[in-house]
Amino acid sequence: MCVTPGGLGQGLDAHGSRWWGRQAGEAVGAGAIKLVVAVAVFLLTFYVISQVFEIKLDSNLGNLFARSALQIAYTKPPRYKCGISKACPEKHFAFKMASGAANVVGPKICVEDNILMSGVKNNVGRGINVALVNGKTGEALRTEYFDMWGGDVAPFIEFLKSIQDGTIVLMGTYDDGATKLTNEARLLIAALGSTAISNLDFRDNWVFCGGKGIKTKSPFEQHIKNNKDTNKYEGWPEVVEMEGCIPQKQD
Repeated sequence: MCVTPGGLGQGLDAHGSRWWGRQAGEAVGAGAIKLVVAVAVFLLTFYVISQVFEIKLDSNLGNLFARSALQIAYTKPPRYKCGISKACPEKHFAFKMASGAANVVGPKICVEDNILMSGVKNNVGRGINVALVNGKTGEALRTEYFDMWGGDVAPFIEFLKSIQDGTIVLMGTYDDGATKLTNEARLLIAALGSTAISNLDFRDNWVFCGGKGIKTKSPFEQHIKNNKDTNKYEGWPEVVEMEGCIPQKQD
């Protein structure tokens, strides 16, 4: 049997094509499997990393919110009794007070975080408003107001004379606290530690904290004159306010 080189070449080409086809098919199949596996590994890795990242992110956000809450708690300014600007030392009573505003808003007196007199409590009135406090315990004893415009000064004088030694006395004007004041009444208030009472005139604003039996002049007193050139309200000066710490009476 004679086979020409051309025939042998053609035979080898056909056989080689089938062989290379099988090899190519196997290579494509293997490549596809590897690709699928690689994609699966990539997706699995991405999922794991994303889960870990989310956990860390949630943890970081939780820590951030916790720190923010703590910072807010730490930076929130403290509140002291009666809303004063700083805490009182031991054996002192915190107080804050304000005179009336014109003839519209009444005065306000607070001692040891207890509102003793205010318009809300409906126990204030035109004239001089007075709150008495036990000098040892800080307990409120009595509140009164005396009309110094249309009233009688006699009950006020009797009231001042009846105050017991060791009593803390807080006073604030509303509208007008001076017109009916007599020299006797002024002297009795001066004996409680006031220095401004002798100059209190028509529609002046005045707040004072003193005590019966005090040996010196009180440091707790504010007074604003009624002056048409400087008045905040028509016919009245601005509200006068005061706060501080009253020493507890010692035996």
